[in-house]
Amino acid sequence: MADSTSNAYAILLAGGTGTRLWPVSRELYPKQLVKFIGNDSLVQSTIKRLDPLLDLQKVRVVCGDRHYYEIARHIEDIGLVSEGKIIQEPSGRNTAPAILLAVFHINHVAADGIMCVFPADHVIGNIKSFHERLGLAIDLADRGHIVTFGIKPNYPETGYGYIEGGDGVSERAFRVKRFVEKPDRSTAEKYIEAGNFFWNSGMFAFKASVMLEEFKTYQPKMLAAMKACFSADQPLAREDYDRLENISIDYAIMEKTDKCVVVPSDFGWSDIGSWKSLYDFLEKDADNNVIDGDVIARDTSNCFIQGHDRLIATNRLRDVVVVETPDSIFVSDIEHSRDVKSIVTELKERGRKEYQQHRTVYHPWGISKLLEQSGNYTAVELMVYAESKFQLQNDSDKVLHLFVISGEAKISDSSQNKTVSAGSSFTSVVEGHVSIENKNKKVAFMIQVALARV
Repeated sequence: MADSTSNAYAILLAGGTGTRLWPVSRELYPKQLVKFIGNDSLVQSTIKRLDPLLDLQKVRVVCGDRHYYEIARHIEDIGLVSEGKIIQEPSGRNTAPAILLAVFHINHVAADGIMCVFPADHVIGNIKSFHERLGLAIDLADRGHIVTFGIKPNYPETGYGYIEGGDGVSERAFRVKRFVEKPDRSTAEKYIEAGNFFWNSGMFAFKASVMLEEFKTYQPKMLAAMKACFSADQPLAREDYDRLENISIDYAIMEKTDKCVVVPSDFGWSDIGSWKSLYDFLEKDADNNVIDGDVIARDTSNCFIQGHDRLIATNRLRDVVVVETPDSIFVSDIEHSRDVKSIVTELKERGRKEYQQHRTVYHPWGISKLLEQSGNYTAVELMVYAESKFQLQNDSDKVLHLFVISGEAKISDSSQNKTVSAGSSFTSVVEGHVSIENKNKKVAFMIQVALARV
């Protein structure tokens, strides 16, 4: 490795919710945790593609408290130790506070450390080209530049921001003349004709010390507020973090600094911001379809069809998205599939839980899966991780039954305490907490049935 590369840290931003990929991506299980392509989640793919150019021990993932344990599990599942690799945000405050928080962490261990910032939910097709561009960006960052990756546009996309390149700083990099908001189609067409405009990928490289100086110049209030509440070994308090302005790094720093340069890049990048963009990225079959799951497609073309639990059968469809999950189905024409975001907003306004979580929910202690729910009972499958402990709440109008399917668990409420093994059950009739502890080194499975009192 070159010296500058060996001093580089990868910062993955994993705080988004991916509402345009509902019903698969949800608030409690956002798109960066989903396996859309192959056997890896997007956050796992983002980490893996850095190897061997960057040291994977120097990866840091910035994420919200609610996703901490699941991000840790995804890191562990690809053979890395998660401890020390996750930077917790107590609330979502946009990319400027998230990046500044990461800058403080890296500056604490390496003031001259180079930070390579990547959204954790993007995909890249040409890894060799990506490594070549990343190596160039790290060298430029080592010389004091703030580097952004500009994707060479191959069509007039109106859903991305653009970067206008100016004078050259090297054969393969240009000073940033300006950042441009998402244009209308005619403007986007002019940008492509001009040849010096690039899609804004949201990926950067810079020295921690350089970025601190830019925050000191352009965002002194945010810098002072972060300095007042930052601790290298303790999570930030939510009330302190909420005081930071909710602003993107583009608005806060990139549009103001004179140190920004753009590296034109063409490595098969997509932000996977909608079902349409995922369809565009993936390989198509002979009928120009992307099909995943148990699907029978008759006389169907130019479609994205994804199933999870049930058979999907289609007939005479064109240019349509069909996405099935255990509790929701989304159907749309493919060009307007990004409008699903407004459906998520309506679900939230109606108080529907489908906007936030799946029937399967991931917890620090294990996984719960809603099996059935009716007026007088709810049945849930529980998978309890080895050496884990948690509590359930039993209400005064419910009787709680716990049937152990495999493994063993110590279960207790205010009136009883017993060890329950496979084939046995525990019934709680008192209001309050029911504690469940799996002391063993294997997972335990059980069925929880909450039954309304007669």
